Amino acid sequence: MITLLPETLEDLWEIFHHQPDYKPMAGGTDLLVRMGVDKKQPPALVCLEKIHDLKTIKKTRDGIRIGSGVTLTELLKNDLIQENLPILHTAISTLGSPLIRNMGTLGGNICTASPAGDTLPALYLLGARVTLYSDRGNRILPLDEFIQGPGRTLLADKEILGSILIPPGDRFNVHHFEKVGQRKALAIAVVSLAALLKVHGGVVEEARLAWGSVGPTIVRSREAEKALEGRKLTLTTLNHAADLARSAVSPISDVRASADYRRRVAGNLLLRLAV
Repeated sequence: MITLLPETLEDLWEIFHHQPDYKPMAGGTDLLVRMGVDKKQPPALVCLEKIHDLKTIKKTRDGIRIGSGVTLTELLKNDLIQENLPILHTAISTLGSPLIRNMGTLGGNICTASPAGDTLPALYLLGARVTLYSDRGNRILPLDEFIQGPGRTLLADKEILGSILIPPGDRFNVHHFEKVGQRKALAIAVVSLAALLKVHGGVVEEARLAWGSVGPTIVRSREAEKALEGRKLTLTTLNHAADLARSAVSPISDVRASADYRRRVAGNLLLRLAV
């Protein structure tokens, strides 16, 4: 198979202009596996790893901008991510192995659009927006609008995910991410939970909750969030919110877990927030 390595976006658009069937690839950790399973290969792969504009992490007045080609290992080592986005940092630290994190990118994890994508619950809560690049110009979409379902996004033909913008979220003082898998390491999430809370004087003033692997996309439950707001994080409060969460999710049964198990765990993970 032919592999191309453009060094600028202009070079990339030129390739797409002449070879519209060529497929862009970031880290390839999901794409190459899927190509092997499907037994289908594009005429050529266009690797994005040498395009500098996709490889930067910057703090702007609107938040933190992450190039889609930044690897997961680079994110883990970056001071801006560690200090400003601890929930995303924790989620990435649970993703795959060091080898996978060395190759995999944040943009790739998003474009795979798997409900089990480890970074997605955190990015949903953080209000992430994606910027899509093409030779026709750029467009910006909220992440929860960009992802349409398992493996489905609003990425158009000859368009790439260029960057992810995460607005400031420093009002939250509880940052929690946890996932349950079939083993402790290298596990795909059976259920995951991301939680951002603003707690003052022991009382929850604001709550954001998102679950992975319990629906076709990431699931948020506004009812469960409201059940926490204005109350202390007691087991009684959390048990009520957990019941609402179990009603909000719509998991499936597969080789890794039954729908009933996923629904039960989705609620139980909330109980870990008790203080």
